[in-house]
Amino acid sequence: MSDRSFLDWPFFDDGHRKLAADLETWSADKLAHVEHGDDVDNTCRALVKSLGAGGWLRYCVPAAYGGALEKLDSRSLCLLRETLARYDGLADFAFAMQGLGSGAISIAGSEELRRRFLPKVASGEAIAAFALSEPEAGSDVAAMSTSAELCGDHYVLNGEKTWISNGGIADFYCVFVRTGEAPGARGLTAFVVEAGTAGFEVAERIDVIAPHPLARILFKDCKIPVANRLGAGGGGFKVAMQTLDIFRASVAAAALGFARRALDEGLARATSRKMFGQNLADFQLTQAAIADMATSIDSSALLTYRAAWLRDVKGERTTREAAMAKMVSTEEAQKTIDRALQMFGGLGVTRGETVERLYREIRALRIYEGATEVQKLIIARETLKGISG
Repeated sequence: MSDRSFLDWPFFDDGHRKLAADLETWSADKLAHVEHGDDVDNTCRALVKSLGAGGWLRYCVPAAYGGALEKLDSRSLCLLRETLARYDGLADFAFAMQGLGSGAISIAGSEELRRRFLPKVASGEAIAAFALSEPEAGSDVAAMSTSAELCGDHYVLNGEKTWISNGGIADFYCVFVRTGEAPGARGLTAFVVEAGTAGFEVAERIDVIAPHPLARILFKDCKIPVANRLGAGGGGFKVAMQTLDIFRASVAAAALGFARRALDEGLARATSRKMFGQNLADFQLTQAAIADMATSIDSSALLTYRAAWLRDVKGERTTREAAMAKMVSTEEAQKTIDRALQMFGGLGVTRGETVERLYREIRALRIYEGATEVQKLIIARETLKGISG
């Protein structure tokens, strides 16, 4: 059982502590002994339905549209992702994409769009996706080339998106395209595109080291009603960044969940594995590794929940703090998992072992929603802004 003393930190209130306890009980019952087969699509569909039935997806949307809280609460999202990731990486993925995939609708959608899509996200009836990245425009959003041209009461979309999570199984996609109101990032707009729309195509499924639904999608003269636009024309970059600012800290929380599970596995192994007449944990080198793992986990948790607390309680823009949390938590989780795997020796690289799964699952978190190198640029930029004169 992972250390839960962090819940006593002043970042949380009694509602957060109850949420964490309730989710812990549910996860131990529903996720602890689940074996995933090769059918990742159906596994994710089942997880979305299960998370919806459990009431957890209600934290992805505001209360007015079936949500659990009046507005999105970053600390709750982080607690949910940390706990789910500790039990099951795919469960964390399924939860996270419901929030990220619908976040732009919560932020900028019309009342009609919110009522049409958000209740289905909260119940698990509809699966959401967030379509921002392109082959030549990942972290550099301003380089986006997929376009939309206004033609009367609809837009015509052309281009492609790639690395789209839930691609192929999503019921709708929040898509960001170039509409040309101004150069660069100021000329982007967001739309809701439903699966099955004429001109929309899942062109290629992408297989990665920790399998989850992922695809390249195409738009060929895809007609989208003006009513499906999210916010004003040219406001898409702001909507995308607001969405990512909410959920970037939760990426750090997912990494934290992976790291906590790795420490649990490492401790169990180190205190039971016999070597040269003593337990592995009796060696000073092992103790040094455990010290590093425990310290990096607390450091990551402090950064993660600081960012979430600043957004929720202080109402502050947390671009810098969320970037710090994401950078440190993902990088340190990679090291923690590697140390845990080392304690298992050859068993650690055996497929089916928990530490082997964690080793594959953590790697993508250092890339998506802004690679570590991009987080460093963000942190430096925001820090330099604070220099007066």
